[in-house]
Amino acid sequence: MSYLDTLLFGVYPYLAGAVFLFGSLVRFDRDQFTWKAHSSQMLSNKNMRWASNLFHVGILLLFFGHFVGLLTPPELFHALGISAAAKQVLAVIAGSIAGVMCFVGLTMLVKRRLTDPRVRATSTKMDIFILLLLYVQLILGLLTVPLSLMHLDGGNMLLLMQWARNVVTFDPLEAVVAIGPIGFLFKLHIVLGLTVFLVFPFSRLVHIWSVPMTYPVRAYQVVRQR
Repeated sequence: MSYLDTLLFGVYPYLAGAVFLFGSLVRFDRDQFTWKAHSSQMLSNKNMRWASNLFHVGILLLFFGHFVGLLTPPELFHALGISAAAKQVLAVIAGSIAGVMCFVGLTMLVKRRLTDPRVRATSTKMDIFILLLLYVQLILGLLTVPLSLMHLDGGNMLLLMQWARNVVTFDPLEAVVAIGPIGFLFKLHIVLGLTVFLVFPFSRLVHIWSVPMTYPVRAYQVVRQR
């Protein structure tokens, strides 16, 4: 158990989580006017629909795939007849498909953000930083796919699941022990993922909290002509 592992995987998750939650609350309370996605579609609409849809669908699949995959107890998968090896194969296939979708969409968005003069002129430093951070994080995730194919027994996956569960159950010492044998690329992917949560309240990503979940079931608006 190294000091760096303790810091990055036993302490940093709680720091990032606290900033993520309390930072979002403070920003909503103090700066509600900035609580939006700052859409630039009016400035440049070329291929925007493809780029946005591929990115959003891909990243949502990746997020919920990681969330369910890491936090669901292995006993539940075993009860459903899914072995660790089978879950590993499923995760690699599903993650690769969603990752490629997200990569294509995000590549188009990064190119648009950096090369379109009108979009670039209205972009803040944080807009560019968070986009590039997500881009690097996505590339790291895709680079882990070949490594996962070399270990289809599911052993590393079980260690990552154990780390995530121990973090959630506030057992950081056991979390650090679990993450110890994991390779450098996976660890870097986790650290950058936690960093996304750390900078979340200071970026346009806060618009995720305002997703219109009740839109399909809300009451109809009555519109009358004069």
